[in-house]
Amino acid sequence: MNIEPIPLARLAFAFIPAAAVIVLMWRFRAGHQKALYAFLRMFIQLLMIGYALVYIFASESGLVVAAILAIMIVAASWIALNTVKTGKRELFSASFISILTGGGVTLLFVSQGVLALDPWYAPNMIIPLAGMIFASSMTSISLAAERLSAELDNGAAIDAARRTAFQAAMIPIINSLFAVGLVSLPGMMTGQILSGVSPLIAARYQIMVMCMIFGATGLSTACFIYLTRNAAAFREAIAPLREN
Repeated sequence: MNIEPIPLARLAFAFIPAAAVIVLMWRFRAGHQKALYAFLRMFIQLLMIGYALVYIFASESGLVVAAILAIMIVAASWIALNTVKTGKRELFSASFISILTGGGVTLLFVSQGVLALDPWYAPNMIIPLAGMIFASSMTSISLAAERLSAELDNGAAIDAARRTAFQAAMIPIINSLFAVGLVSLPGMMTGQILSGVSPLIAARYQIMVMCMIFGATGLSTACFIYLTRNAAAFREAIAPLREN
């Protein structure tokens, strides 16, 4: 089966359920402005990256790929802190180091150990993989930061708050591990099957993807929780606990 371009007229049908959800969010006053803004950004960003990737894939330049990876890490590090009410700038370095460390190590093992990419910067492989890895790290840090802040505000001890934050950040990926193959066929596996790849081969690639997402999530979260143990953003909440 060959994957053919989707005509714009038919692509419009995909917007109908999304628009219905935004209307529901408006009806229930559940932050429809933010959802609409995020949806519009998604649309524009994907169109832009589609054109950009055509150039990047054709450039075959390690420097260009490295620059793209750096931009992805910086963007993910900042977006990850959207759940933090205060101290976002102070926490940025911890977020950046965590995604660079957890995501970078995972990307290295997958690209060089599993896939043995040659050259290492093969853009059609490294950029999609990095996107999945950095996105999972970003989400886990976002969940950990929100839960850590909430636990400390509620008077939890620092060690208990950190443990709860780590557990909360791991919930989505652990649920995905339980559900994959039973409830869902994730994007990479579905895409490969639709393009005609054997399901057995697609399953191996999906196993690789689940392992790398789990690894990036856990490593990045652990790194973030360690680096923020004395972060300025949490200092006000932590101080009364230390005095006791």
